[in-house]
Amino acid sequence: MNKEKEEMPEEEQAAGEEEKTLLALQHKLEECQDKYLRLLADTENTRKRMQKERKELTQYSIENVIVEFLHPLDSFEKALKFAESSSEEVKSWAVGFEMILDQFKQVLLNHGIKEYDSLGNRFDPHLHDAIEMVETDEQEPGVVVEEAVRGYCTGDRAIRVARVKVSKAPAPESKEELQETNQEKEENG
Repeated sequence: MNKEKEEMPEEEQAAGEEEKTLLALQHKLEECQDKYLRLLADTENTRKRMQKERKELTQYSIENVIVEFLHPLDSFEKALKFAESSSEEVKSWAVGFEMILDQFKQVLLNHGIKEYDSLGNRFDPHLHDAIEMVETDEQEPGVVVEEAVRGYCTGDRAIRVARVKVSKAPAPESKEELQETNQEKEENG
């Protein structure tokens, strides 16, 4: 009987050790599953980021090519403006070229690229490149008074900013000029 009593504690000890081993293995399994899920999520995030970067790179490449086509289109438009003051034969040719120009512009629209008008709008450094400041009383300061090169945008981003002339307040006359103007008024008045 003593042997049976001695064996029981050994069996209990073995069972206790097996239980500890089982708990340790379960804990290790949970850690491995957690690592696996994190790695899976990281891989998915990397895949999505790479797809987004590839799409943006493709979009920027297309936009760069389109921007290169905008300069010849500008020249095309300028040439057609001169055709209005030419002979009837040239005017008839110009009608056909205007149709071709419209087709080019339609292709741009189909790709989400639009021209934007700047005349009369406030100067915006994201949309305009000021090439000159013009003193005038006709417009308030900071308004686009002339557009040298038309701007184009896609969505909310300009792919080519408009080159414009911007109004500014006339410089105040010097004291000497004011005195001369006042003397002239007194003499004439």
